[in-house]
Amino acid sequence: MSKELLNALDALEVEKGVKKEVVIEALEQALVSAYKRNYGQAHNVEVEFDRTRGNIKVYAVKEVVNEVFDSRLEVSLKDALDINKAYEIGDTIRFEVTPKDFGRIAAQTAKQVVMQRVREEERTNIYNQYIEYEKEIVTGEVERHDSRYIYVNLGKVEAVLSHQDQIPGEKYSPHDKIKVYIYKVENSAKGPQVYVSRSHPDLLRRLFEQEIPEIFDGTVEIVSIAREAGDRAKVAVRSHSDNVDPVGTCVGPKGERVQAIVNELKGENMDIVEWREDNAEFIANALNPAEVVAVHFDPENDRACTVVVPDNQLSLAIGKRGQNARLAARLTGFKIDIKSESDYEELQAQLAQAPVKEASDSEEPVEEPVDAVDPELAAPASDLDEE
Repeated sequence: MSKELLNALDALEVEKGVKKEVVIEALEQALVSAYKRNYGQAHNVEVEFDRTRGNIKVYAVKEVVNEVFDSRLEVSLKDALDINKAYEIGDTIRFEVTPKDFGRIAAQTAKQVVMQRVREEERTNIYNQYIEYEKEIVTGEVERHDSRYIYVNLGKVEAVLSHQDQIPGEKYSPHDKIKVYIYKVENSAKGPQVYVSRSHPDLLRRLFEQEIPEIFDGTVEIVSIAREAGDRAKVAVRSHSDNVDPVGTCVGPKGERVQAIVNELKGENMDIVEWREDNAEFIANALNPAEVVAVHFDPENDRACTVVVPDNQLSLAIGKRGQNARLAARLTGFKIDIKSESDYEELQAQLAQAPVKEASDSEEPVEEPVDAVDPELAAPASDLDEE
């Protein structure tokens, strides 16, 4: 061991980010095990690494006692006083026991242990670096794919993009640069594992924050997001300033701001609606572009409602395969039943027809009017005349 080792440790710290002190500590622990294993020694030993010269020395640690029972662990007070008059019972003394060929044996034995510590430290550094990016957007490069994942190079780590986290229909080729959302970072036994997504709703939230300064600084707030990745999304926004229109701010001049987000998501349609404290108004906004006539809330379920739309707007309100209604329900948190005006009026008319109340035994019979009699039981007018 020499200064070459120190130079190697310095280079390791620069290139891998592994602190030299961590490696030296691991090296000293490994050398203790190496000494005991190779020289058949089980007594207390310490290994000292000279951080200036790179030299290694092995010391046997012995306790000062009156009577020695184990010379490997103890030294008599008389022998201790010969070394230094200040020693007392209970003190410990270190005796150098470094073998002549220990450098070669120690290097061979400690190599695997030190490399393991280096790998662990590298993993910890990578984990600590990327855990700071959890819930954020990063740009990565597509490297390869297999039956389970697409692997995205983020620099010091290879992230995984699963099938459910991909945008349906989007193609990923090697060397493509893509923006991904880091939604989970794990420090597993095999090393740091970073999970990324292109379909996560919060990817859309972060893209809005990047493109729209008013959202980033908090003037405009994204209240909720409902998204079917690759097809359509609805974003509810509100303004914390009376002078700022939240929807217009997000759309931008000639739609430039929202168009930049749509382009990043390969043409995903974007509906930006204004959040309202009044739930009826918010639900009506969420069903945009359909026109809403009325919103009736279910008295038995405070998270359910019936929305009435013009007859010619019913298909627009429901959307293709129910998508518009489905996204509006996710955006608002309400169970939404959509009916046309004519259907709703017909339903109300049916509910308004109360059943005829039957008389109880305690009540006097009520004489029915003539027009309520069953027509089949009524006598023909000609028969009454003959009588």
